[in-house]
Amino acid sequence: MKRQNIFLLCFLLASIICVSNFILPKKVFASNDFQSIDAKAAVVIESSSKRVLFEKNINSQLPMASTTKIMTALIALENTENLDEVFATDNRAVGIEGTSIYLKKDEKLSMRHLLYGLMLASGNDAALAIAYKVGNGNLQTFVDKMNDKVNQLGLHNTHFDNPHGLDSDTHYTSAYDLAVITAEAMKNEDFREIVKTKYTQIPSNKQGENRFLRNKHKLLHSYEGCEGVKTGFTDNALRCCVTSAYKNNMRLICVVLNCPNMFEDSKKLLEDCFNDYAKINLLQANKYIESLPVKNCNVDSVKTYTKNSFDYPLKENELDKINNKVVLPEFIETPLEKDSEIGEYKIYLGNDLIFSTKIFTMESVEEKDYTQKIKDIIENWS
Repeated sequence: MKRQNIFLLCFLLASIICVSNFILPKKVFASNDFQSIDAKAAVVIESSSKRVLFEKNINSQLPMASTTKIMTALIALENTENLDEVFATDNRAVGIEGTSIYLKKDEKLSMRHLLYGLMLASGNDAALAIAYKVGNGNLQTFVDKMNDKVNQLGLHNTHFDNPHGLDSDTHYTSAYDLAVITAEAMKNEDFREIVKTKYTQIPSNKQGENRFLRNKHKLLHSYEGCEGVKTGFTDNALRCCVTSAYKNNMRLICVVLNCPNMFEDSKKLLEDCFNDYAKINLLQANKYIESLPVKNCNVDSVKTYTKNSFDYPLKENELDKINNKVVLPEFIETPLEKDSEIGEYKIYLGNDLIFSTKIFTMESVEEKDYTQKIKDIIENWS
């Protein structure tokens, strides 16, 4: 009897498990599913809209190791007119601890060479050489530019002490801030070209030692659509990874900080977000809105339009939550020049405003001249 009861119990359990596979919904990534990844903080954003698609402790201030060099590269690119101009690197960059391209004293390289050494080999000496050059010999001047850029981007959880990312008590970022910094950097064509490069060679050092560089971002070699960007590690920050990936006309930025399985978790997050979201055009460029009546003019109405287009990442079940609001006056007072701001076009996802742009007149509207006003008075009188 006991054996029969055990057999019956096993049969029932197996049946329940089998049925549940068909009835219960499969597990999907939720924005609060913190158990699905091991990172202390993580985020995925869509690059152009900055919409957060996945989040975990995204505003926590944490050390970021060599992912610092994303900002270092951005500042260098924004402050260098000729990336291929060769110059003498500052000898103070030689011999710094950590990863290196093994700069030697009195060596000459271009900014482009240093940027490849910075982003592919993660050279701390390359970071210092860049900083001294852009800062006109003053390291603090360069660091100030880094923090000024943070303020310009409207970020609140980032502060830089150095251009390389070695641990410092007041050197930190957040997953969200770092994603926004990366999205800004990815607007730069030279940055995109550098970080997606798998292999390259820069000039040998003064002792004739070759510099063959291999990108340390493993997903660049194994994940379709990956555009690379930057990894980092220090004893304090532990493993950090920033990844850009482009698929289906959508660029996603993934950041994981203090993450033991940084490549595996980054891939998991990116794949899920690409599966769950699609970039939808919600407003076409130069869209006609409506015609407005005009007072005291030879024409009865004037056409209005918006200039900017707008795309936004949405889940399938969010499409019916999109609604638009047009804010326009009842009529237009003359005179008014062409392309005058006349109203506002707003797009909402549920109750959340996700986009707003100005509405303009398509043509100029002139006030009636004196003769026409007299004719109108006579016609109305009669």
